[in-house]
Formats: sequence, C-alpha cells, structure tokens
Amino acid sequence: MALPISGKTALKPWKKDIMGSHLLGGVAQPAPASRDLEELARLIRGRVSTDSISRTVFATDASAYREPPIGVVVPEDKVDLVTIVRFAAEHGLALIPRGAGTSLAGQVVGSGLVVDMRRFDRILEVNAAEHWVRVEPSVIRNSLNEALLPHGLLFGPETSTANRAVIGGMIGNNSCGAHSIVWGSTRDNLLSVNAILSDGSEAVFKALSPEEFHRKRALPTREGDIYQTIFKELSDPVRRQRIIEEYPKPSIKRRNNGYAIDLLLRSNVFTPGGPDFNMATVVAGSEGTLCLVTEARLALVPLPPPVTGCVAMHFDDTIESLKATLIARKYDPTSCELIGEFHVQQAIANNRENPHNVIGQSSRWIEGAPKSIIVVELVGDSREEIETRAGAMVAELRERRMGYAWPLFFGEDVDRIWTLRRSLGGINSSRPGDVKPFEVIEDCAVDIEDQPEYVRRLEEILHREGVQFTHSAHAGDGELHTILFVNYKTSQGVALVRRVLEQVVELIKSFRGSLCGEHGDGRLRAEFLPRLIGQDNYDLCCRIKAAFDPAGILNPGKIVHAPRMDVSLRYKPDAPTPDIATVFDWSRDLGIIRAVERCSGIGECKKVTSGLMCPSYMATREEKDSTRARANVLREFLTNSPKENRFDHAEIKEILDLCLSCKGCKSECPATVDMAKLKAEFLQHYHDAHRPPLRAQLISSFAPMMRAASHVAPIFNYLATQEPFSGLFKSIAGFARDRSMPEISRPTLTRWARRHPDSASLGVRRVHLFCDEFTDLNDAHVGIAAMQLLRHLGYDVRLVRPGQSGRAMISQGFLRRAKACAERNVMALRDEVSKEAPLIAIEPSAIACFKDEYADLVDAELRQDARSLAAHSLMFEEFIAREMDRGAISADAFTDEARRVRVHVHCHQKSLSSPQIVRRVLSLPRNYDVAEIPSGCCGMAGAFGYEKEHYALSMRIGEQVLLPAVRAEDETTIIAASGTSCRHQIKDGTGRRARHTAEVLYEALKR
Repeated sequence: MALPISGKTALKPWKKDIMGSHLLGGVAQPAPASRDLEELARLIRGRVSTDSISRTVFATDASAYREPPIGVVVPEDKVDLVTIVRFAAEHGLALIPRGAGTSLAGQVVGSGLVVDMRRFDRILEVNAAEHWVRVEPSVIRNSLNEALLPHGLLFGPETSTANRAVIGGMIGNNSCGAHSIVWGSTRDNLLSVNAILSDGSEAVFKALSPEEFHRKRALPTREGDIYQTIFKELSDPVRRQRIIEEYPKPSIKRRNNGYAIDLLLRSNVFTPGGPDFNMATVVAGSEGTLCLVTEARLALVPLPPPVTGCVAMHFDDTIESLKATLIARKYDPTSCELIGEFHVQQAIANNRENPHNVIGQSSRWIEGAPKSIIVVELVGDSREEIETRAGAMVAELRERRMGYAWPLFFGEDVDRIWTLRRSLGGINSSRPGDVKPFEVIEDCAVDIEDQPEYVRRLEEILHREGVQFTHSAHAGDGELHTILFVNYKTSQGVALVRRVLEQVVELIKSFRGSLCGEHGDGRLRAEFLPRLIGQDNYDLCCRIKAAFDPAGILNPGKIVHAPRMDVSLRYKPDAPTPDIATVFDWSRDLGIIRAVERCSGIGECKKVTSGLMCPSYMATREEKDSTRARANVLREFLTNSPKENRFDHAEIKEILDLCLSCKGCKSECPATVDMAKLKAEFLQHYHDAHRPPLRAQLISSFAPMMRAASHVAPIFNYLATQEPFSGLFKSIAGFARDRSMPEISRPTLTRWARRHPDSASLGVRRVHLFCDEFTDLNDAHVGIAAMQLLRHLGYDVRLVRPGQSGRAMISQGFLRRAKACAERNVMALRDEVSKEAPLIAIEPSAIACFKDEYADLVDAELRQDARSLAAHSLMFEEFIAREMDRGAISADAFTDEARRVRVHVHCHQKSLSSPQIVRRVLSLPRNYDVAEIPSGCCGMAGAFGYEKEHYALSMRIGEQVLLPAVRAEDETTIIAASGTSCRHQIKDGTGRRARHTAEVLYEALKR
C-alpha cells in the first residue's frame, strides 16, 4: 500500500552553487517539485518525509557539517530501494544513503534525498562451519555479535560506536576499530556484497578468477561497464606505477584515500599470483558513492580466549608512549590504544563532579596525572598466562625507564577501561563554551615505526599555529586521532583549521601515510586528495566513480568532486550566539544554547541493546526519537528563531514529546547532555506563549489536589477506580482508559506518623525522612515500612512534612512554581540537614530534585545552600549502604531465610546513583539471591504512561525487557522496584505487586 508523503513545508533547492559544476554534469538543477516526491511516495511501500523536523534531524551527523536534505525516504524492502534509485536516476535526484549517522567527515550530510536504510536489519544466514554470515546493511555490529555468540564466532572490526554502528556504514567507511591489529578492517573481512547500481540494476561483487573477471567485463550492462573501466585503467603500466608510488606505503593497513585502486592492482587479474579480484574491495571505503549495498557476506573469526587483561602504561610524555608501543607489540597484544592527557583530565573531573556518570565511573583506575596512557590488551587461557606476558613486558619497559606506572587489570576494571576509551568522542564535546572539537586531522595513519617522529613534527605545527589539541590513538596500528579544539563559530577559527589541515596533508605525504585511516574522506578531506595521492590518481578515482555512477546521483560531493572543506559547517561563521533568559541556571554551560551544543552527534543515544538512554528510541528506532535529534532541533530553533520567545515553536514541542525525562542522557551521554532539564525549560517558555493544557495543570498540581482529596479518600478512591466515573475522568483529563488510577492511601503517611510517634526515642543516629508527595499520598505503606525499619535499626527518624518535591511541576514545565517550592525546601532544611543527619526519601524522583535540580533552580543567594543540601541528600538505598559501610547496619539484623529477589532499578537511581548500591542493599539478608532485571526505563516515567497518546509506547517500552522478565518469575520471587511509577507499571503490565527496598528489608527483619 502506498503511503502518503508527510510534511507541509515547501521543498528547498537541493543543489547549491558550492556544489555547482560537480553534480549532474555541472548543470545547476532546481529542486524536484513537491509533486515529484509525492509521486515517489505513491510508488513505494515506505515513507517519504519532507517536514521541517525530518529535514533538521537529518541535516547533520557526528561531523562539523550541516546541510538540510530535501527529504528523507525510508524504503521497506529491496523493491522499494530499486524504485527509489530508478526514480532518482530519472529525475536527477541525489541520494544520500544513511545508516546510524555516526560519520565524522560529513559522509551522510547533503542537500539531496536521504535514504534511511533502517529497515534492512536482518541477519539472513549464519554458516558456522565456513565462518561467514550474510546480513543486511542496517544490522548493528554488537547485535550481530550477540547473535553469533552461541556459534563461538564474531565479526572482528570493532569501532567505538559498535553499539549503534551498522554494517553498511562500516563497509562505507571501511571501519577498523581498536582490535585491527588482529582482526583487520571491515574490507579485510568483507567477502561479497549485493548491490544496487545507479541505474537500478543489481550486481553481486565477490571474489572472481581472471576468467570470471573477463566474462564480467563483456556484459552489456552497467556492471559490465564497471569491470571494463577497471580493466582498461589498471592495465596501463604508467598508471600502475603512479599508483604504486603515490598511494600510502603497503605497510600501512589503515588506508582510505579515494578508492582502493591500489588494492585492486594487487589482485590476480593484474598481478600474477595475487588474490582473486573482488570488486567488494573498492566498495569498502566508498561511502555510498558507487552503489547501494543491500546485503553483505562477512568473514567471521573464533571467539578470543576466555581471559582478558589490560596493562595501563602511564607516561609523562606522548612520544615516549608511542615508542613504548613498539615494545608492547612484541608481546602479541590484541590492542594497543592511546588515551591522551585531556581525556584523562576530563574523566577525572567528571568522576569528581558526577561520580555516577559513566565516564566518571570508568576513570578510577588512573594513577596520578599522566600525559599519555597506552592500554595494552592481552588475552589468554588463564590469568597466570597473561600475568607472565604482562610481567615480561613491564620488566622491559622498566629496564628502559619508559613510563611510571604499569598496573594490570582484569574483570570489571577492563570493562571500565574500554568504556572510557569508547567514550573519548563524547568527552571531547563535554567542555563548555564555543571552543569545540573539530575532527579534521583525527584520522591520520603512518607506519608504526614512523609514529613517534610523525607526532613530534605534527606537534611542532600545532604549537606554531597556537591551536589546542589532544591525542588518542590506535597506537598499535599507527593511527593517531588528533583532535583540534577550535571556535569554528568564527571565520578566524575556520581559517585556522584549514591552515592546519593543509600543512598536515604535506606532512602525511612526506611519510607516505594515509590522511584517512578509518573515518572516511567524506566532504572533509576529499578536497585534498589530489595533493595526497597525485592528480592523475585522483582523476582515475573520478573516472571510476563515473563508471559506477555516470549521472552522479549516489552521495555526490564525497570522495570526488567535493566542495571546499570549510563550507556548509554546522555553525555560520561570526554569527552571534543568542543569549536567552531562562529559569534554570545554565551558567556552567555559558547559556542554554551551548548546553544543547554539547551534543556532537556521536549517537550514543541510538544504542538499543543495553543501558537506559534512550527509551523512546529503543522502542521506536526512529531517529527523531533519539536524544541527538532533540538536540539538533533545539539548537536549530533556539539559534535561528526570529521570535522574541525562541521556544515558541511547535516543532520543538513535537520533537520533545516522547522524551520521558528519564535522565539517562545525563549519565550515559559522554557529553552529559541533560535532555530532561532542557525539556522542562522549554515547556515553561512554551506555556508562557500558550495556555497550558488541563492535563498538565492537573498533573503539576498533583500534591495539593491529592492532599485535599485525602480528606475524603474513600469517595475519591471509589470514583477513581469504578466506571463510569473513572472512564469519564480519564477522558476529560486525557489519560489512557486502560491505565489504572492511583488510589489515596488510608491513612496517609503524615497521619500515620502523627498517630505513631517514636515513643521509645532511643535512636541516637538522626535521619530526616522527606515525606514526599507520592509516598505520603499514594504509597504510605512503603513509608510506614521505611520508618519502622529505621526505628528498629536504631535511628531517630525525623519526618519532614508535609513534603512536596516539585517533581511533577518540573516534569510538566511549571518551573517558576517549582522554583518557589525548591526555595521553600532549601530554606526550611538548610540548617537541619548535615552529613551526620542526612535527608533521605522513599521516592527516587523526589529526592532527585534535591540532588540534581534545586541548585540550578533557586536564586543565586540560595545556590550554595542548595548545593550543600544536595551533598547530604540520599536516596533510601544510598543511606542504607552508607550505614553498612560505617558498620551501623549488618546482616545480623535480618533473616537467614533463602529468597529469590529480582529488582528493577528506577531511572533516576541509574542516572544519579548506582544500581549496584540497590543490589547490595537488597542483599543484606545473607541468603537473598538478588539480581537486577537488565531493563532500561520501565516506560511509565511519572505521568508519561498515563497520557492517552503515550500509553501504547509506555507499554511497548515496558515489554522490551521488564514486563516479560517479571512474568517469567514464579510467585515466590520477590519483585523489587523503588519507584512508585515502576511499581505501577509492573502492576498494570503483569498483575504482580512489586515492593520497595524498604518493604523488602522490613519484612526480612529478625523479630
């Protein structure tokens, strides 16, 4: 069934003067008429979108470039894809194939029609006996390896983005990753590809004997033309000699400069005794400019030995660390990775400022303040084997006086090291202000023996130009990721970047190195290919492109015929950054726009198999539902809006609609983008321009309304749960009819505490229990259990009542009201709460206000008080764990009975605290078998799961992991969940009653 085109905006020209003579024969083409794309939409099963949100979301990738496409098409199958290519050929329409959009050189940015390949995500065949797998291009690399695990096999190339990078993108870039010294590049593991050529015909590129090759070039088809062109061009001995002389040294394995014609030259068609000719060799690294891949056959390798250890070699000098890499390579490592000084400093600072952030947690193995760390990974069958090899390596380094610390790590420490290494791209973007990372010389590779001298001469250039920089590297394979920190919002900054790149091109050429090792030429480095590989070789690449794609419709402007590298950048040079008045304090980011600009587009929010961020994307797999997309739209409209109220745009409201405010991005995004906070700020200003809907007003007033209703709780509970009254209320309020409504506790916690004072008053250790609105009014039984537990354990529990955290006001965007609430709470508690008498709460989202938002909400004169209060505000489990560490609470107080406990951890605990703390506290009873359900967000997210338009998505999120896991447990298993919303979702989704940690422990007390 044909789907209608979406979007109301007029199509914009898809070809710009800067692309001019390079596309479609140099004829400046106007945009296709809207009716043309409407015609395409009628021809395919998939979706065509031209609305402003889609065009904004797909205007960038993880690079410094920005260029809105004319639209986005999502083909459903290969028939759709063939139709799209033929339509594009007929209408002269540029196609930009896109996978995860994590490219760093602008490969998927352009003004044509983006082809979002997300539906091509099937693993088609696994041949374990012959060690290969057949996949579609949008299979995620890590997901592929999870599927291969039962076969004892894996696909080797591993990028830092492997939890969202797709195979098609890895082919396009010829990705390598941290283990390339043993597993090679994607090209090295690519056996064949099924491709759609630029005329819509299909071809299979695989290994061919010389006889098969010559039969291919005789075909009267586009495929035949391609083979004939390759044969004609590479048969010329003069041309072959130029390729040999001007392409990078054969010893350099990371080599993506233009098309891989030097590797084709080594095949048996042109070099007797060489490997079989395989056109897939040149498709790898071609960035979607030659064909569209619909299927790939990949070589697999056996799983590595079971034990992994990492030696973290610490150095006071970068060049010395690279010399030490030559020594490390002698001990058969699987990886040698460099982490630079800036990344070390940022990780340590992150741990100090936000110890629960994934980067902070992953930095605790660092000793001192090294200028450079080389991580050497060793694998073996036992710890003893690795310890022996590591010991010999360290002994040699000590003898040569190289480095100052060489600790060896196993287990979770190894995971922490690799988490930090994979997060370096996000760390680069985490610094506040307009000086940002510019990936431009970050992909240079030289022979490993040349690496120290290359770095020395490179640093001479950078110091001479006065540019800030940092290094990371696949040091064991000669690839240096040097990141420049430049204000490329200014023309001066852009000119500096270009000047540096021009000098580095000459430096790389002097080493016969590779300007592009694994990140692609794209539109960033392509301009300099004639200087790097010679004009004749560059012209040959152009002719090969023309053989594959005579009309130039496939990802034009990449690799060949590229525009200047300093046009179509994300920021318009010398344009001022607007200063926007806000309710939250964004001064640490130098304003809200710069807080949004923390997002560099690396796409950590697009992972789907683990973690918390981003629950809506995990459920829908739609780019617009990623944190990255939200940041793109916010940046675009807040920067360019002509309105006095820059937040007053329906597009921002739409893109933020499915943000669940889980705060996963605050902890899991390497750049610590806090989308929940940004959404709350937006909603306040949008409410200023538009009357807030009734539902938002009801939810934000939850506490006073429910407190008033608590005086007639029986009547309220009857009306809330019985038809037709419940259905009528849900209909009026905009709540989902299938969602149960919360009932008011009888009595409330406040009233119970008044009737049950701690008559013994024996507790000598004081704790302030914040009587949050959710526990007080809806879950008093949990609060009662907590108070009785703490009293039994000897604590003087001071109930802070009546409590209102302001959580509902914040989530609904009533920030000025939340600000008043925060200031009242800070003033009331600043003189009461201390390290020895902390503030705790039952509901994680309530205490999270104190820990996270208050300091940025209150007036400046209260800010320090709010920060001090935040430092002494603990989630319930954090308090118990602290007291365990002090020896004040032990297992002796609890039952020895054996029980099975499965726990779902609240989003705000995952983001602002630690699931490990929850598991540890629930394990206080000695024989409790406690394990965490590997779920992300439960899907309820406060009011989100009540809202009628969000209910289905809420349940879909819950059904990904949490709800099936709960159903799989028998009735004797204790299901634990600290969040009131989480327990409600479990109840509605499974019929099971989940217990708060306080309830589990209270019931486990020895009486």
